[in-house]
Amino acid sequence: MTRWHLIIILSGSLVFTCLICLSCGKNAELVTATGEDPNVTTMGSIEVTARLMEIPDGAIFKRELYNYTTILKYEVLKIHRGRLDTNTIYVGHYNPFKPRSEAADKRVKGIGGNLKSFRAGRIHRMALEVPIDDYFMGGIINKYFGMFNESIYWAVWTNSVRKYP
Repeated sequence: MTRWHLIIILSGSLVFTCLICLSCGKNAELVTATGEDPNVTTMGSIEVTARLMEIPDGAIFKRELYNYTTILKYEVLKIHRGRLDTNTIYVGHYNPFKPRSEAADKRVKGIGGNLKSFRAGRIHRMALEVPIDDYFMGGIINKYFGMFNESIYWAVWTNSVRKYP
């Protein structure tokens, strides 16, 4: 076998491998387009798809000195598991300036998701617990304080939704 034959065979193998990897990536993207994954569908006692209505000024900022939770307002689009009595919910997200996959730390474990950053108007699929006080004790930024009487939910898992419905 000549050197050129070897180069052609190796190049063909490389192209074939790349095509397989690209097709796998597309399948994975379709699976998560609705935000559904094994974590969001099993963690927490409530699972919803909801639209982030707004991000109040000063609710999310990078803070190196301490970790905090911020409360964000959502419009519930669909309830997948559990029960809610309202279409507007307030959800606490720990370390909101970090991607959800990096939000957990030594103090707060068992949270995550594929959401990279919070943006008003975006749709999230979330696994939640309630009330937040049963799951988190620490600094909370609540720009809605005194504006509602409903419970505040704790975000256990938060995924981005790229396709709804």
